Amino acid sequence: MNRYETVFILNPVLSETQIKEAVQKFGDYLTSKGAEMNHKENWGLKKLAYPIQKKKSGFYHLFEFTAPGDIIAPFELEFRRDDSVMRYLTVKLDKHAAAWADKRKERVKSSKK
Repeated sequence: MNRYETVFILNPVLSETQIKEAVQKFGDYLTSKGAEMNHKENWGLKKLAYPIQKKKSGFYHLFEFTAPGDIIAPFELEFRRDDSVMRYLTVKLDKHAAAWADKRKERVKSSKK
């Protein structure tokens, strides 16, 4: 089991309900395939560095999860099939990136209090 981080950008014209449904769909897909969700973050609406599909902004979301490596390709296929996803990136965390991710989670938790 490896640790992964996935960041994906959703289309800015989606309603709040559609965004929640899309995030829930991808989270449910991971857990149904045996992944353990470690952390989720909603980064909100952000300006893009360059236009994607003639859009200048998008809703960013982050998933951090532990999963076997063979579910990553089918998971990314789900992103490609969904028209609401503009971009996505999944990376495997090494020990240094995992330590940094743990620090980021602690910082997010302390800022919410």
